[in-house]
Formats: sequence, structure tokens, C-alpha cells
Amino acid sequence: MIVTTEPVDIPTADGATMRCLLTRPNAPGRWPGIVFYSDIFQVTGPMQRACVRLAGHGYTVLAPDIYRRLEAPGTAIPFDDAGRTRGLDNALRTPVAAFDADCRDALDWLGRHPAVTPGRIGAAGFCIGGHLALRAALQADVQATVCFYATGVHNGKLGQDADAGTLAALPRIGGRLLLVWGEHDPHIPPEGRATVEAGLRAAGVRVEQRLHPAEHAFMRDEGPRFDPACADAAWAQAIGFFGSAFQG
Repeated sequence: MIVTTEPVDIPTADGATMRCLLTRPNAPGRWPGIVFYSDIFQVTGPMQRACVRLAGHGYTVLAPDIYRRLEAPGTAIPFDDAGRTRGLDNALRTPVAAFDADCRDALDWLGRHPAVTPGRIGAAGFCIGGHLALRAALQADVQATVCFYATGVHNGKLGQDADAGTLAALPRIGGRLLLVWGEHDPHIPPEGRATVEAGLRAAGVRVEQRLHPAEHAFMRDEGPRFDPACADAAWAQAIGFFGSAFQG
């Protein structure tokens, strides 16, 4: 399916705007909407290509700038040591409440878009974006969420707050959830995955998990950790999951 991509500036509750990348099928009709969160580098080339890939399966995809309070609109942070430090510092300077407020604004805007099927909203994200997607799943209108190697869930690390409280909030998730992990990810060790799994089980969340023999950020198609075979498998799992979740 051919898609179109354009930058959009959506209104926010604090009176500012949030730059997002909107990618959707280039065809008449309505499609499920997905708020798709980037890693710490924001909407880079790999993230743009991920949006195109997802939208090509019949989704209207909105990828917001996660650091819109700290970076100029549309800023893509370089994949180097200085960029990594900058991205991590931006995260530490952003309160969890700010991330949550931006999530609500993104969901509301996407839900009203004429290319989105009413009542069909989901979320997805990579790395810190995986954690942000999991927090999006706490919203009542989010039906399906895919978290790719979500960091900080097991130990509460997200943004400026000492503990984001995500594990304690898991009972609020009403939709379906898919968690995709890298077996050799140093940021989410086996005991971390076990902590998340136990929390989800105790909360009664409808969850599926997939573990790949790969490192952190194995789906980012730039850099030494990219694993094409594992990435293809993870994409197939995510597309199948969303397709099932949005049936009917």
C-alpha cells in the first residue's frame, strides 16, 4: 500500500503546538490510528521508515516529537555519543506528567482525524517510546499497544520523576498488549522482564510477549545493533497483533 507523509503541528493543552509526523495510506477511507513513539533520538530517518512500514499495512500513524518543550520542532537528534547524551538529558528534564499530557493531546487529535476509523486507536514505540506507549495503554480509548524493548518499566525510570509509577498503574490497561524484547538487551535484563511480566499477570492484562535473540535497538535500521532477521520477525508479530486487535 502506497502512503503519504507530512509534518503536522497539533494543538496542546498548554497552548503550544507539538510537531508530529503523520503517515497514512494514500487511498480513500479510514484506518485504525496509531500513536507511534520514537526512541531518544526523536523522529529520525529510521523512525520515519518505521512509520511508513506500519502505515503501509493500513494504519494512520502519528509520530510526535517527544521533546517538544526542549527541541525545535522536527528536530532529529544525531546517532552519535553527543546525541545520545543529549537525548538522555532531554528525557531527564521532562516530567512524566508532561509526557502523559502530550500523549492525551496526540490521542485526541488522532481520534478526530478524518483518516482514522472512529473508536480504533492504538499505540506503539521503541525504547523510551516503548515505555511511553505502555503509558498510552493506560488511556481508556487505546485498544492495542505494541512496546518494542520498552526501557524503564521494570525500575520506574522515565523522565524527571524518581519513579514513573507505571508498574503500579498496570491494572488500568483495558486493551491488548504486545511486548517485544531483545534477549541480549543490557537495559532490560531477564530479571527486569520477569518483573514486568509479574506485574502484568497480577494486573490481569491481556498480554503477549515475544523474545528475540538480539540486542537493544535491534529494529533500528542504522547502526551496529540492527538485526534484519529479528526486525522482520518482530514487525510480522506487530502487524499480526494489530490486525487481530482491530478486527471488527
